[in-house]
Amino acid sequence: MTKDPDPDRLRALEARLARARGAPAPGPGQAGRALSQGEVAWRMVIELVTGMLLGFGIGYGLDALFGTRPWLMVVFALLGFAAGVRTMIGTARQLAAKTSAGEPAARARPGADDDRRRNGHGG
Repeated sequence: MTKDPDPDRLRALEARLARARGAPAPGPGQAGRALSQGEVAWRMVIELVTGMLLGFGIGYGLDALFGTRPWLMVVFALLGFAAGVRTMIGTARQLAAKTSAGEPAARARPGADDDRRRNGHGG
């Protein structure tokens, strides 16, 4: 006859094992708080490309409306690029302010440089 395990006993056992190993007990909702450098880079790339595509689309639409191809499309694509760069700079400032305020910095996986060197991909 099999009994179902007692969930309270299992939690107590897990806590004792974590203390014995010296590992901190798992905290609620700590995963995903800090962004990795890759996530920050992708966010900035997406902001830049979105600005360019919006500018291009607005310029293309105005060119089709007024029959001035390709002048407005070029002008608005450049304006979209400038807006994307401005948004990227704002994001960088925001992340720098968070980092200086004591929040976790965006960081890569620990030991990533060692892995690259070991595999012959880094300096």
